[in-house]
Amino acid sequence: MALSFRQSEILDIARLEGRVMVDDLAQKFDVTLQTIRRDLSELADMGHLDRVHGGAVPRTGAANLGYEQRRRMNQDGKVAIARACAAAIPENCSLIMNLGTTTEAVAQELLTHSNITVVTNNMNVANTLAANPGCEIMVAGGALRRSDGGLVGELTTQFFEQFKVDYAVIGASALDHDGDILDFDLAEVRVSKTIIRQSRKVFLVCDASKLDRSAPARLASLAEIDTLFTDRALPPDLARRCADWGTKVTIVRE
Repeated sequence: MALSFRQSEILDIARLEGRVMVDDLAQKFDVTLQTIRRDLSELADMGHLDRVHGGAVPRTGAANLGYEQRRRMNQDGKVAIARACAAAIPENCSLIMNLGTTTEAVAQELLTHSNITVVTNNMNVANTLAANPGCEIMVAGGALRRSDGGLVGELTTQFFEQFKVDYAVIGASALDHDGDILDFDLAEVRVSKTIIRQSRKVFLVCDASKLDRSAPARLASLAEIDTLFTDRALPPDLARRCADWGTKVTIVRE
């Protein structure tokens, strides 16, 4: 079941604050208590929340963190990863950049690149790169995800299918020890799979905290990635797999 805009915002508040209360939400959204109770029940049925007296809390291990919380996590590591990734991207090239706070950090590091074309479904990336006069920006259509400024859906996928770019810069919600790249949102996964297909080289920007997390949807394998930029050495078994696959691992800080 797809989330309504109100349910998406309720979920973001729950992830950020750790709890939501029926009375507070009814006042915030100017709807009845029964409407909010129905929203919380549906979110609980979908596995996002657990009902508690008077409200709900995020289900442990079942949902992604809120955008602001993710943006604040390991900021120094994300900046170091972004600088290394941007340094590997030449001027006079085209690239696709998808959703994620580390991807947005890469956009910040591309502000001095000249004659680049960036295709993105990330409004935050587009707004950042608007300050670079040497960057042509093309923004995908699709359904706007208010929680993080992302555009997803079939229109987004069809938009990316029109391009063949030099580089892709993608993020991920989790990375398991088998080398599988994982995410929470199937709509976002479908978009990212298209991005990989339409790019000559694929860069994954992923801080080491993603190795300690899990997510239910498989996006791709590290075998499909040209370079992983991260800030801590991979577990030995995974490092060996990357070497066998020919996936370069750039560790910016251990």
